[in-house]
Amino acid sequence: MKRFGCLKRIGLVLITCAVLMVSVASGQEPSHSSTVSRIEWQHDKLTIYAGSIPEGKVQIWYLEAFCRTGSTDRVWSETVIPHETKLIKKDETGQSIALESHVEPGVVVHHEIRVVKDGVSFSLHLKNTTDKPVDIDWAQPCIRVGKFTGLDQENYHKRCFIFTDIGQVMLDKLPRNEEARYKGGQIYVPDGINLDDVNPRPLSPVKPANKLIGCVTEDGKWLLATAWEPTQELFQGVIRCMHADFRIGGLKAGESKTITGKVYLLPNDVDALLAAYKADFE
Repeated sequence: MKRFGCLKRIGLVLITCAVLMVSVASGQEPSHSSTVSRIEWQHDKLTIYAGSIPEGKVQIWYLEAFCRTGSTDRVWSETVIPHETKLIKKDETGQSIALESHVEPGVVVHHEIRVVKDGVSFSLHLKNTTDKPVDIDWAQPCIRVGKFTGLDQENYHKRCFIFTDIGQVMLDKLPRNEEARYKGGQIYVPDGINLDDVNPRPLSPVKPANKLIGCVTEDGKWLLATAWEPTQELFQGVIRCMHADFRIGGLKAGESKTITGKVYLLPNDVDALLAAYKADFE
């Protein structure tokens, strides 16, 4: 009987190993892999696929705009800098993408976007190829979260959050300002950012404690969050979107800069989000 039990255990081990080998050969990821299955980019839209979330995907307008200084009280068309982005390379399995943006009059931006364990990472290298300074102050990746939150434009902010000095707070629990050049949405500006150089939407009196903005699904099982280093502003938008808009701060003649970002897609565990954020940005 002992010998039979031993042989049975050996058989189970062999079967388990065989299943794992088949999974690897077929391209299936083991259980500790990313919650994101793949990414793709086309027509200025980055799509993040993840089977467990509503609709199985999240879309980002990547990038919505590159912006000049003096944006807070100015017509938006005078703030936006013309740019064009093209696909340079993509991994056949959808695990990485390389893009290149050309921003007038002569800024080149190389984007490396990768699927990682807790979401998607971004590494940007910007270079001013001209012999003059360029007023390129900040930029906007626009994450569409309507399907993720399951709410409409009037109330989706109830499932969005930032962090203040008391921790995670849903946006409907924070005071809101309604006056601005353009109505709707809410801007949360970190310390050290000139209030003349942000989105011309209502500015919240609340200062964020970190660079994260996020939202949760209707069933409360998943969270989606984003952060960039450096950050210009956090923005709860007007098309059921959320932004962590990254700061560039201008480029001198011939100057280069590197900027990093992250989209987190995780089970709704705030401690896990903060631990991942700390590892990435602090």
